[in-house]
Amino acid sequence: MHFLDQAKIYIRSGAGGPGAVSFRREKYIEYGGPDGGDGGKGGDIVFEAVEGLNTLIDFRYAQHFKAPRGKGGAGKQQTGAGGKDLVIKVPVGTQILSEDKEVVLADFTKVGQRKTMLKGGIGGRGNLSYKSSTNRAPRQHQPGEPGEEMWVWLRLKLIADAGLLGLPNAGKSTFLNAVSNAKAKVGAYPFTTIHPKLGVVEHKGRDFVMADIPGLIEGAAEGAGIGDRFLGHVERCRVLLHLVDATGEDPVAAWRTVCEELKQYGAGLAEKPEIVALNKADLLDEELMNALGAELEEATGSTVLPLSGATGEGLETVLDHVIEAIGERRSDEKADTEDEETWSPL
Repeated sequence: MHFLDQAKIYIRSGAGGPGAVSFRREKYIEYGGPDGGDGGKGGDIVFEAVEGLNTLIDFRYAQHFKAPRGKGGAGKQQTGAGGKDLVIKVPVGTQILSEDKEVVLADFTKVGQRKTMLKGGIGGRGNLSYKSSTNRAPRQHQPGEPGEEMWVWLRLKLIADAGLLGLPNAGKSTFLNAVSNAKAKVGAYPFTTIHPKLGVVEHKGRDFVMADIPGLIEGAAEGAGIGDRFLGHVERCRVLLHLVDATGEDPVAAWRTVCEELKQYGAGLAEKPEIVALNKADLLDEELMNALGAELEEATGSTVLPLSGATGEGLETVLDHVIEAIGERRSDEKADTEDEETWSPL
């Protein structure tokens, strides 16, 4: 399945049906008069988050969505049928933005979450509703209100507990394949990962979702390389796992490059809990790894974990730290929610 995390679509709700102009003319019935019914309401445009989707690729081929209009009223005081609501299914993590991308209109973070984006037009009044003591045979009616329309952007931000960061060829895909059920492409050249990957990690009776995004390079915030477009997929992560290539020219500079891009991107990424792991430990001797680790610890101010995604060395320790950080983050979020006071009139 192809991956697409942005799409622009046109949506339009249904127009209301017209009211009817009708009069009773029945044999053997003494009194006639107007009996035209009202028109039906137009269909709404509704977005719904569903499980089983992790891409917006369907919206590349279907970009126009129009709800049906309401049916017209009829004689014998019959109201027209309402137009059926058009439900547009999107992946969990989808945001709906205005056409200029300045306003977030909806944010879907849970399965089953629904949002009525556009209301259908109200049906027009039939001539029966115009009948009065001074207007016994009205012939006026309403055509029904038009529907609403707009262009919107859909932007997908994958929901994961942990996000993998690092320069190209830092070993992120190898690590994800080693600890999860993902089948990410691995190659000895930069940018083998060109779109985000998700994997479910099971460790010590607990499971969590990890996201791997394409590697960042210096200037990604200005569009260098693949750019920082995919950083949106780690905005919702509780913890970031930063892999640094131990065989690179300058591991400290590599770490600082990614941190600077996170800072330039904003959205609170630079403030998220970070676990730093020095990857590809199997390619260096222990003395050199210790020296590089000490140098990186001095720059980061935190513990640096040695790791080898290829051989499995250090995987258990890294996952222990990730699970611990996720648990602490969840506890903090729960406490923040409980501290919020709910207003009550009592």
